[in-house]
Amino acid sequence: MREIKKAIIPVAGLGTRFLPATKAQPKEMLPLVDKPVIQYVVEEVASAGILSIVFVTGRGKQAIENHFDVSYELEQLLRGKGRHDELDQVIEINRLVQFAYVRQGEALGLGHAIQCARFLTNNDPVAVLLGDDVFESSAPAIGALMQAYEQTGMSVVGVQEVPAHQVDRYGIVSPPKIVGENWAVDTIVEKPHFSVAPSSFAVVGRYILTPEVFEILEKIPLGHGGEYQLTDALAILAGRGRLMATRIEQKRFDTGNKFDYLKASIEFALNRKEFSNDLKKYIIKRAQEFTLNDLG
Repeated sequence: MREIKKAIIPVAGLGTRFLPATKAQPKEMLPLVDKPVIQYVVEEVASAGILSIVFVTGRGKQAIENHFDVSYELEQLLRGKGRHDELDQVIEINRLVQFAYVRQGEALGLGHAIQCARFLTNNDPVAVLLGDDVFESSAPAIGALMQAYEQTGMSVVGVQEVPAHQVDRYGIVSPPKIVGENWAVDTIVEKPHFSVAPSSFAVVGRYILTPEVFEILEKIPLGHGGEYQLTDALAILAGRGRLMATRIEQKRFDTGNKFDYLKASIEFALNRKEFSNDLKKYIIKRAQEFTLNDLG
């Protein structure tokens, strides 16, 4: 069985939900405290022992490439001023993993974006991480999927339970037949109405894909929203008995959602020693100022 040595991160989306902030910068570069969202995802990849990342980019995404590139002028400036801690942080960014970039010329869906990177996979299994989903933990969320792949040799989707009224935002998988962290998926449906959803287990932006998935993506028709949906390819794989689901235990934030982005900013700041105590005091003070009328 081949190891997972490469990850694909699609970052070609326009980020319209965060306009006007994303008018001139990628949504993936919005900061959580003092690091862009995408850096947390890249650090997850690196901590899982994956060696390289392929970014699937589009127009206006040069800032992502620049962020993970060497910045000679900045490094020289910091070195000259003796700001060694900041210098080390800047240098570490471009040394996390090896980076490659491909362009998705048209916005034709997640399945199409992943297929754009196929020629760089060497027909090996790959991890896929969506840049909007950030997990709060020192242990990489993708690690649980890698373990499931090592045990089964199958493609794996990372899942968490969501409220019934939110199932129409996600790909939803069939529930486990017995209690456990991993199970075979019989059905996966893209954004179903809660009344027909197979469960409340939602795919949350982490995947391990075997080469079989790329072969299916070559042949599937346009799906939901007039796009090539990864979920449609995974549904075929599930029908063949070749798809697993793995629970992700870490706390997740969908930073493509404004409220979740705000929550993530607070939570990640609370985990920083230099901010934690003062931020807790500020939150308590503000909470004491609220009235029942303020809360509706």
